[in-house]
Amino acid sequence: MAGIYLIFIVFALISWVISARLKSKFERYSRMRIGMTGREVAEKMLRDYGLTDVRVISVEGMLTDHYNPAEKTVNLSRDVYYGANIAAAAVAAHECGHAVQHAQAYAWLQMRSALVPVVSFASKWVQWILLAGILLVQTFPQLLLAGIILFATTTLFSIITLPVEVDASRRALAWLRTTGVSNVETHEAAYDALKTAAYTYFVAALASLATLVYYILIFMGARSRD
Repeated sequence: MAGIYLIFIVFALISWVISARLKSKFERYSRMRIGMTGREVAEKMLRDYGLTDVRVISVEGMLTDHYNPAEKTVNLSRDVYYGANIAAAAVAAHECGHAVQHAQAYAWLQMRSALVPVVSFASKWVQWILLAGILLVQTFPQLLLAGIILFATTTLFSIITLPVEVDASRRALAWLRTTGVSNVETHEAAYDALKTAAYTYFVAALASLATLVYYILIFMGARSRD
């Protein structure tokens, strides 16, 4: 079990560093003022794409921004919703990028959405099944295998999330540039902020993959001793 703790500690430290950098950059780019709030940026981008059935709402928390495909809402944290700066504009446009993906039936987003019920189930039980599977690996290895299969679905979800997030940022940056919401100086800041945010998803996927490999090695080691 020491291996799983090591994986957790290493990737937790990496995630903390990236999160700290993301927060620092968001604060820095929040001082780069533009003439629109995050809400106005989001509403304009949605109008430009003809998405009249998507609402923009404010939610509590910091960097809690997300798009809800079930309710068709772009949910912006208060700093983004009311902020008239390039950081808020970048985040708002990114979340609208997900709304555009949804409207255009973007394949990677559809694949991720299809996995949500499975991942929701797996997330509730997988750690308990894996723990029991490791303890009983010599007498009941099938339990560990079941845990590995469940965990593999969460890993697949993390990996599929990467192209979804990168594409949403690509759409956001292209729209910010072509509409003139960002200029030469602020566009570079928007790109940097979204790039740093993407690193968080990359680290999460890598951590999940490393953990999956660790459990597979335990299972294969137990099988080789039979």
